[in-house]
Amino acid sequence: MRSLIYIERLFNRFGDILGWLSSILFILLLCNVVYDVVMRYAFNDVSIAFQEMEWHLFSAVFLIGVPYAIKAGGHVRVDLFYERLSNRAQAIIDLIGTIVFLFPFCLLVAWYGIDFAKESYALNEMSGDPGGLPYRWIIKGLIPLSFLFMAISGIGLMLHSLNRIFNPHLMHQAADK
Repeated sequence: MRSLIYIERLFNRFGDILGWLSSILFILLLCNVVYDVVMRYAFNDVSIAFQEMEWHLFSAVFLIGVPYAIKAGGHVRVDLFYERLSNRAQAIIDLIGTIVFLFPFCLLVAWYGIDFAKESYALNEMSGDPGGLPYRWIIKGLIPLSFLFMAISGIGLMLHSLNRIFNPHLMHQAADK
């Protein structure tokens, strides 16, 4: 059963890497917005590419940050009821929610998102605005990838729930380390 905790840690490391990447992208987004605002109001210079980069980076921060939120327990729940339940009951709810809701939704969006991104790539889709960004398929390709990452984070959540149900004493020892 200790191997289940070890496997959970591997999935958690993956989620931590996504959280780190999302935070780096957020810093880049912040720099982009500051640059865009300074250029617009101090020098009366507007760049369509930098404005589009803002929503590209925001999308990437969100799409890569959500799998980390699943790993960190920051996803949506009805905490008013959830927090009052026992540790075991919380784990069972997380396990059922992951299997019944998270996995099917993530796999569905990932599956159909692949064609969405492939079509954008095949059309060489780019911004319709002059001076806008090319390669719109990159951000569209991040959609199915993100949902695949959410499913991977869901596996980590599922393992965490199983560990809370079957190994509550090992979970306390692992938390102490």
